[in-house]
Amino acid sequence: MSRTYLITGAASGIGRATATRLAAQGHTVIGADLVDADVVADLATPEGRAHLVARTGELSGGRLDAVIASAGLAGFEPRAVSVNYFGAVATLEGLRPLLAAGTDPRAVVVGSAASVHPHDTAITDAALAGDEDTALAAARAAADRGEGYAIYGSTKAAVARWIRRTAATADWAGAGIPLNAIAPGTVVTPMTAPMLAGPELRKVVDETVPMPLHGHARPEQIAPLLDWLTSPENELVTGQVVFIDGGADAVLRGDRTW
Repeated sequence: MSRTYLITGAASGIGRATATRLAAQGHTVIGADLVDADVVADLATPEGRAHLVARTGELSGGRLDAVIASAGLAGFEPRAVSVNYFGAVATLEGLRPLLAAGTDPRAVVVGSAASVHPHDTAITDAALAGDEDTALAAARAAADRGEGYAIYGSTKAAVARWIRRTAATADWAGAGIPLNAIAPGTVVTPMTAPMLAGPELRKVVDETVPMPLHGHARPEQIAPLLDWLTSPENELVTGQVVFIDGGADAVLRGDRTW
């Protein structure tokens, strides 16, 4: 049965690979991104988030069967706080009414294996409190003291914690909507290309996210998991951060599961 999906970050990387896979199966995919998308919106801004919700409502006829929040920024820039956390949460919360009107609704956000790295609690705490200005100030402070590397992982840790807090609530599980995150390791995309271009940076990436099973991933290897998590077959998995990281989490955390 054909389903209607909204995918952010659909113009490249994991979002594009997933959109291509789902469209090939006959599903309707509404893609959102900064360019080359059905919905052109900047999720770093409140205006862009509001436009995403409004325009998706128009294009979908007021109902969605699944949402995949894949848009994200890497690197050391504070703007990642606005896209990776506040943009993702606004996408999921804003489109939840459309999911409630859909059939077998499902939602997933693309997190990261970097969520298990040491992170800046000032960023994560402010994000989870819904205080974007304070979270951005904390990110700028981290960058100023030479700890900009912590920004990305902190945004993904905050997203993972939001999923855990939110998935079992009346608005999600109570409404029959599984809500999950995935945590990829290093995926070869335009976003990660600068970090993988030279041997020195590549070595740092591989030490930070060790992937003993087959090494770096391709977006097409991540898409099947997103496909299943947002399919009607997923009836019980919710509130989970599913690692698809070539073993990075197992290396970094050993036998600690929590």
